[in-house]
Amino acid sequence: MSLFTGSGVAIVTPFNSDGSINYEAFEKMINFQIENGTDAIIVCGTTGEASTLNDDEHIEAVKFVVDTVKKRIPVIAGAGSNYTSHGVELCKRAEKAGADGLLIVTPYYNKTTQKGLVTYYKRMAGSTNLPVIMYSVKTRTSLNISPSVVKELSDIENIVGIKEASSDVSQVAEIASICGDKIDIYSGCDDLIVPILSLGGKGVISVLANVAPKNTHDMVMKYLEGDIKEARRLQLDAMELVSALFCEVNPIPVKKALNFMGMNAGGYREPLVDMEEANAQKLKKAMQNYGLI
Repeated sequence: MSLFTGSGVAIVTPFNSDGSINYEAFEKMINFQIENGTDAIIVCGTTGEASTLNDDEHIEAVKFVVDTVKKRIPVIAGAGSNYTSHGVELCKRAEKAGADGLLIVTPYYNKTTQKGLVTYYKRMAGSTNLPVIMYSVKTRTSLNISPSVVKELSDIENIVGIKEASSDVSQVAEIASICGDKIDIYSGCDDLIVPILSLGGKGVISVLANVAPKNTHDMVMKYLEGDIKEARRLQLDAMELVSALFCEVNPIPVKKALNFMGMNAGGYREPLVDMEEANAQKLKKAMQNYGLI
């Protein structure tokens, strides 16, 4: 039930000036990704500002991406919640909307224990026939999925992967060591794509790919094809840009970057606000150095 190998873009949700979803810009972004080699689209995740979309908007956005992609590449819908029953409902509705898989974040704010995570992910996986990728992002949720829990959950047929955004390469190595090929590992950190591939990762779920889809795809594929030197070059060449894309909380910089590129990503839903001017200039310089603008 593996979902993809390569670069999956954690795509932004573009907004109109009134705060509604800009579907015209969204369609252009989706096709830009596919035309430039992106291997999967992850919709309504952190980068897609899912936490500020109501459930109907969330599912409408998923369905729009599914209908626009038309099975050219997998569409993976963000799901999960700090209330398990709500997360289960999102899983069911995303499956009905036509998603090919689910990216399920750990519970946030009220959190849970490691034992609770097992129950949570079993409930999520049991509510759907779709493949599930777990999403471990402690900086957002204050909750890490331990390697032992990943191993336990890897025995569930449709739990097929983990987006590892802990920035802890040792933890990724332990997951790879104890789970083997029972779980697909995706980097959740654009500065660690090649290091995680070196431990057996299958790719990345990427913010960088919003603005540099071809290079992000090529970075993964060159590594997997054995051209380690070129993959390393692509990783190192992107480091200044990656740093700039995270100089303020995601997705503020990446939406600004897309706007610099004329992609009409629009603004943000509060409490997110526009970038500080000094950071915007830092981002613009990094994009110029990278050759994007």
